[in-house]
Amino acid sequence: MDLSFSTKPFGFDRVFTAREANRTVDHEDTISLVIKVEALEDELAHLRKMQNEELARARADAFQAGLDAARSDRDNALLAAMDALHAGVEGMVEERADFRADTAREAAELVLAVAQHLAGHPLLASPAQAIDDAIGRALAQVARGTELVVRVHPDMAEQIEERIAARQANDRRRLNLHVTHDPSLASGDARIEWDEGGLTLDRAMREDAVLRELNNLFPVGDGPAD
Repeated sequence: MDLSFSTKPFGFDRVFTAREANRTVDHEDTISLVIKVEALEDELAHLRKMQNEELARARADAFQAGLDAARSDRDNALLAAMDALHAGVEGMVEERADFRADTAREAAELVLAVAQHLAGHPLLASPAQAIDDAIGRALAQVARGTELVVRVHPDMAEQIEERIAARQANDRRRLNLHVTHDPSLASGDARIEWDEGGLTLDRAMREDAVLRELNNLFPVGDGPAD
């Protein structure tokens, strides 16, 4: 087997121009990419800044909107509370006025009822005594010997005659008193007449007079029921 080989001289002076050209292109591309990256980074930073500004503005707007809504809700709640308070106060005032009116009316009715009872009480409790007292007042107004006519209901005639007899027994002067039956008078009422005047005992008239005076002080409409 032939192991011989041949050698050739190596060209050390060979220039690889193509490879150098490739290195130049790669460097320019790198620079261009760096520039582009820097531009993109600047744009990204600008976009982030704008985003942050928009977020801050949105947060501020949202906070202000929430604050305005809270204030509006607060104002509405205050208005509602004030309306409720005013309504409650007005209701209390009306209730108090009604209570005072009811109390005054009840008190007036009670006063009128008591006055009505007291006005006619002497004629109801002791009509003969009330008529006898009226005869005494009439005698004090007239001259001695003046004739007095005492008109009473027939049911009261006997009692009045007894009262006149007792009065005459205790009086040294002669009493010119005459009892006359008058069915038109209510039992317990009387009319004492003489030439120059007269005196009337009328339970209903007395009650009406008292009630008229009290009604001026305590107006209660038609007054208390009998």
